[in-house]
Amino acid sequence: MVRPNADDLATAMGKSWWLLLLRGLVAIAFALLTWLQPAASLAAMVLVFGIYVLADGVLGIWAALSGRKNHRHWWVLLLWGLVSVAVGAMTFLAPAVTGLVLLMYIAAWAIVTGVLQIVAAFRLRKEIQGEWLMGLMGVLSVAFGLLLVAQPGAGALAVAWIIATYAFIFGALTVMMAFKVRKFANHFG
Repeated sequence: MVRPNADDLATAMGKSWWLLLLRGLVAIAFALLTWLQPAASLAAMVLVFGIYVLADGVLGIWAALSGRKNHRHWWVLLLWGLVSVAVGAMTFLAPAVTGLVLLMYIAAWAIVTGVLQIVAAFRLRKEIQGEWLMGLMGVLSVAFGLLLVAQPGAGALAVAWIIATYAFIFGALTVMMAFKVRKFANHFG
């Protein structure tokens, strides 16, 4: 493993590993709530999704800004957070949006944040071991987004289960990544 310097993305993520952990736990909680209430209306799902994406974005922005002086690639984390906040805001500003438009919001968010996660994983590949988790998170996000684009006519209940499954897997990978970067930060911090 290469010894990091102060402006490495891994160092910045390691210092705020708990934000990554919190983001993963929020995703898992979102998934569990969706699975436990599968018959909930699309409007309720819209609000829960909006809360989740907004929380993910705020935590992502916080992580990026807290490390902006210490590493040169903080903008990747910032973009990830800003995209999430924008999609969360759109969700709350248009709560009566149709299921199809909601799916396109979710699909666009998943694809864009997935690509940014893949970029971040490539940046981490020489800094830490286990960067593949972030890459896998990105691939999962992109695949999920493309699935929603390809199957927009799926029923709301099926979509809720797909979204919950995605959020659970994504959350579990995020929690694993948090502990990886925590170990990295403890090892070199």
